[in-house]
Amino acid sequence: MSNAVVETNIPGFPLKRGKVRDVYDLGEALIIVATDRISAFDYILPTPIPGKGKILTAMTNFWLDRLEEDYTHHRISCNLADMPPAFRERADILEGRTMLVRKTKVIPFECVVRGYLAGSGWKDYLATGAVCGHELPERMQESEQLPEPLFTPATKPESGHDINVSLEQMAETIDPELVEVLQAVSLSIYDDCAEYARERGIIIADTKLEWGLSDDGELVLIDEVLTPDSSRFWPADAYQVGMSPPSFDKQFVRDWLANSGWDKNSPPPPLPDEIVQKSAAKYQEALERLTRG
Repeated sequence: MSNAVVETNIPGFPLKRGKVRDVYDLGEALIIVATDRISAFDYILPTPIPGKGKILTAMTNFWLDRLEEDYTHHRISCNLADMPPAFRERADILEGRTMLVRKTKVIPFECVVRGYLAGSGWKDYLATGAVCGHELPERMQESEQLPEPLFTPATKPESGHDINVSLEQMAETIDPELVEVLQAVSLSIYDDCAEYARERGIIIADTKLEWGLSDDGELVLIDEVLTPDSSRFWPADAYQVGMSPPSFDKQFVRDWLANSGWDKNSPPPPLPDEIVQKSAAKYQEALERLTRG
């Protein structure tokens, strides 16, 4: 994929490479570059999705603009002119996918909000009648809207699957009052943004938010926000209770991998061109639906 950005290498700055993002340390700030890598089942896939990083960055910027009156976030600028010369000189690959952000003390939990019974939540319900310890009514169906959104935090291991934890377990690691605040603000953001998205034909079934603390203890929204990589997006016009709806997120890629014969314990196979093209189109459609007037 000649027009895909698989990785970046900007000299002179410490680099931490995540599954999708390359993060450069500037001392008092960070620069986050969203590449076109895509991950699934805890593996980085060998085939990128061209343009994906730009779409994720544009979507995060859109939501931060919408939320910034009520929530402090870490974005400083997405303009390469505000970044060191080494980054400006690589505008050919960095333009549209790069964000200068404040450093924070990262809170070591994924703040997951679930509005619908899907994914691991559905599996948990089938096994226990609950989702992450939250008891639910009997005879609920797959993809059914929950009686109310649930806050289900998870740990953030360096590798492997996220591990769901209770609020009590969360409060053993961080201040119990902060746990209550994280629950309240995460649910509030989900409620607001899910309603907005629904008006534009997208159901946000669930999402995960990340937070940090500034030096003076202020809560700061960090990382990507309400993108198809951090959320489960469904087209409202194809939604049906009792089945897993088609999606705008990488579930499309997960489904192909699950049916490919791959054992999920060895290097994953390359994605066919058709899957790459359809995935890129789904990401682009989600962005266009959400950002239209």
